[in-house]
Amino acid sequence: MYPLGKQFEIDSAKSKSDAKNVFQGNCYRISVISDRVVRLEYSATNAFVDNPTQLIKKRDLGKPDFGVRQDDNILEITTKYFVLTYVKGQPYLGTKMDPTKNLKITLRSREKDRQKDWYYGHPEIRNMNGNMVSVDFGIPRELQKGLYSLDGFASIDDSNSRIIINDGTLLEPIEGHYDIYVFMYDKDFRQALFDYFKMTGSPSLIPRYALGNWWSRNVTYDEKGVEDLVRKFEKKKIPLSVLLFDHDWHYRNVGEYKGLKVGYTFNKALFPNPKAMTDNLHSKGIRVGLVVDPMGGFYPHETYYKQASEYLEILDSKVILFDPLNPKVLDVLFKIFLHPLEAQGIDFFWNDSMGGGDVNKLWAINHYMYLDSGRGTAQRPMLLSRNGLCAPHRYPVLYGGSSEVSWAALKSLPFQYLNAANIGVSWWSHDVGGNHGGVEDGELYIRYLQLGVFSPILRFHGARGPYYKREPWLWDVKTENIAADYLRLRHRFIPYLYTEAYNYTKSGTPLIQPFYYNYMWVYDDELYRNQYYFGSQLLVCPILDKKDRTMNRTVHRFFIPDGVWYDFVTGKKFPGNRKYTSFFKESEYPVFAHAGSIIPLGNRSDYNNTGLPTDLEVQIFPGVSNTYTLYEDDGVTSMYREGYYLKTNIDYNYLKNNYTVIFRSVDGKSGIVPETRNYKLVFRNTKQATDVIAYFNSTQIETENYVDGNDFIVKIKNCPTVGQLSVNCKGKDIEIDAVRLINDEVNSILMDLKIDTYLKEDIAATMFSNESISRKRIAIRKMKKRGLDKNYISLFLRLLEYISEV
Repeated sequence: MYPLGKQFEIDSAKSKSDAKNVFQGNCYRISVISDRVVRLEYSATNAFVDNPTQLIKKRDLGKPDFGVRQDDNILEITTKYFVLTYVKGQPYLGTKMDPTKNLKITLRSREKDRQKDWYYGHPEIRNMNGNMVSVDFGIPRELQKGLYSLDGFASIDDSNSRIIINDGTLLEPIEGHYDIYVFMYDKDFRQALFDYFKMTGSPSLIPRYALGNWWSRNVTYDEKGVEDLVRKFEKKKIPLSVLLFDHDWHYRNVGEYKGLKVGYTFNKALFPNPKAMTDNLHSKGIRVGLVVDPMGGFYPHETYYKQASEYLEILDSKVILFDPLNPKVLDVLFKIFLHPLEAQGIDFFWNDSMGGGDVNKLWAINHYMYLDSGRGTAQRPMLLSRNGLCAPHRYPVLYGGSSEVSWAALKSLPFQYLNAANIGVSWWSHDVGGNHGGVEDGELYIRYLQLGVFSPILRFHGARGPYYKREPWLWDVKTENIAADYLRLRHRFIPYLYTEAYNYTKSGTPLIQPFYYNYMWVYDDELYRNQYYFGSQLLVCPILDKKDRTMNRTVHRFFIPDGVWYDFVTGKKFPGNRKYTSFFKESEYPVFAHAGSIIPLGNRSDYNNTGLPTDLEVQIFPGVSNTYTLYEDDGVTSMYREGYYLKTNIDYNYLKNNYTVIFRSVDGKSGIVPETRNYKLVFRNTKQATDVIAYFNSTQIETENYVDGNDFIVKIKNCPTVGQLSVNCKGKDIEIDAVRLINDEVNSILMDLKIDTYLKEDIAATMFSNESISRKRIAIRKMKKRGLDKNYISLFLRLLEYISEV
C-alpha cells in the first residue's frame, strides 16, 4: 500500500480480543469484551475481523468476570449484567414467531420488570438516540441511535465499517460478515460509556483557544476588513479567540470556473501577505481557521497544482478529483495543499464537505485531516466538520450545519446537542444567531448567544447578506451591552471549561449531560427536558421562548434537583427537588451552582489571550465542603501526554462561620503555569469576615478583603503557584441566607411598568397582602375603574397564579 505517514499508522495489538474471552465455532464467533459488552460475529465463510475498524480500536479491555456453560449445542455466558444463550452454528436471527429462538441476551437487573431480552433485530424503540451528521446534511439528518436506552441495553452494528490496516489505509468491509456489539448495562450507563470509550478511543482534548469566542461570517473580508473587524472588537473590549474564514478567502471565479467552494490559494487581491496577517492575529491572541472542501477536487489555477498533477501523472490540466480512500491523493491534499497553508500561520481547517452525500467518505476525510493536523507533539490536532457518525468524539469540533434564524431552530438546539451525550459526544457547535433566513430580532439574538456561552463551543456564523446582524455593535445599545457582557463572561469561564474538557478526555464524563439522566420524567416534559448539567458544578435551564411583552420578562419554568442550588449571578438560594417559575429579563439567564461549588474563572475579560491566566478568580458557594481539581497545560501542544501539566486541588472546608480554602499542587510539573498569580476569592452570599488569615506554605502573607454586594472578596497578589496557599475566614453569622422569594421578582416587574405611581402602590399592597388569592383577584379587577389597562389586569392575574404555586 502507498505509505501515508506515521501520523496515520495504528497499533493493532489491542484490537484483537484475548483468546480466553472468545468462543468460536462454525460460522460464529462471540467475544466477551467486558462485564457489560459482548461482540457477536457471524459469517457463512468463517471470515472474522481482528483489525481495527472505523469505530473500534480496542477489543482487549482486560479480563471480564464471566461464567460459561456449554455443550455441543448450547453456549451460555453469564456476567453480572447479562446472560447470553446461543444455539451454536445457527443464524442469530430467530423466527418471526420467536426472534429469540437461536440467540437471546437477558438483562440481569435487581428490578424484575427490567429483566428483558435483547435479540438480533430488536427494534430498541426505547433508545434515546444521540447521533446525527448535521441539520443540513439531508438523510440522515434526524438523530440516530445512541447508547442510552430506557431498556438498559443498546446495540451497535459495525458490520459496514471499513477495516483499518497498520499503515492507516482503509479496506472495504468483508461481505456477509455481521458484527454487532451489545451493551447490557441496566442503569449503569456511565460505565457502559466508559467501556465504549475504551473500545473506540478516548475523547480528544481540544486546544484551549477553541473554548473562547469564534467569529465567522460568509462575507468577503480583505486584510483591511480583518484589521477593522479586530479593531472594533478591541474597541468594544470584546474578546476574540478564533477568526474562521469562510469561502471567500480563496479564488472563487477563475476563467470558466465560477462560484467555487473549493480552494487552497489565498486570493492575492484580498490578502497580498497572508503570513503577515496571521502573524498579526497571533500577536493579538487570535487563532486562524480556513474553510476547505476537499471533495471539490484541485483546480488548475491553484499555486501548487503543477506539482500535484506531475506527482499524480495527470498531464491535461483538468480538475483533479478527490477520493479520501485513495492514499496518494490524500498525500497530495496534505503535503501539497494544506501544509503550505499551515506554514502561513493557519491553525486549523474547517472541512465543509458533506462527503458527496456519503457519510463513510465524510468520516474518512475527517479521520485523515484530524490525524494529520496533530502530527508530532508540537501541535494539538484540531478540526471543524460535520459528524461522520463513527466515534465522532475522536474528531472535534463538530459543525451543526446551516440552520434557520428562528425561535423554532433555537428551541431544537439544546435537545439535539445534549442528546449527543448519549453517544459520548460533547464538542458540538451551532451557528450563534442562526445562519440564514428568518427575521433578525434582538431578543432572539441574545437568547442564541446566552445558549452559546453555556454550550461547549461558541461560534458565530451567518449567511451572506448585509442584513444579518451578528456583530454586537450592529444592534441597539441595550442588546450590544448584553451581548458584550456575555462574550466577556465566556472568556472568563475558560479555566473551568478547560478543566472540564480534560475531565471529559480522562474519565469520559461529557461536558454536557442531559438532566433526564437523573430525572427521567423530564424527557417527555417540554418545560424541563432541555435542562442540562454544564460540567461538574453547574446546571443550565435554557430560555427558548419569547418574552411576555407586557411584563417585559420571559416567564420560565425550571426544576431544581436535589440539594441546595444558587443562581450563579444573583446568588439567590433555591432548595432542591422542586419546580419553580421565574421571570427573566433579557440580561438574565438561568444558570445554577450547587452548594459548595468551586468555579475557577479568568479575572480578565477584555482581552483575547486564552492562555493560562496570571489573574485567577475562584467563586465559592456556601453550604457544603468540596474539592475541585484545576487542570492546566500549555493548551496547544500534545506535551500534556508526556506529563507536562499541573493539577491544583482547591479544597473548600465549610463550617457556617469558618471557611478555609487551600490551593495545593498535587500532580504534574513546575514551569507549566505562571510562577506567581493574583488570586481573587469570591465567597458568595457571605458578609464581612472579622478575621482573615492567609499562609503560603508556612509563611503568613497579606490579603486585601472587602464586601461587594452579597459577596465577600479576598485578594492576594503575586502568590507563587506551586506550593500551598491557605486562606481562613472567620466571623459570626457571616453567611447570607438569600432564599429566592417570588414576591421580590413580582415587585421588580411592577417597578418597571409604566403605571401611575399611586396606583402601583395600591397594586403592591394588594398583591403582597395576606388576603386569599380569590380576594386579590377581585381587587385587581376593580382597578379597571381607576384606569388600569386590561393588559396589566391580565398580567397581575397571571402573576397571582404564579405566586399561588409557591
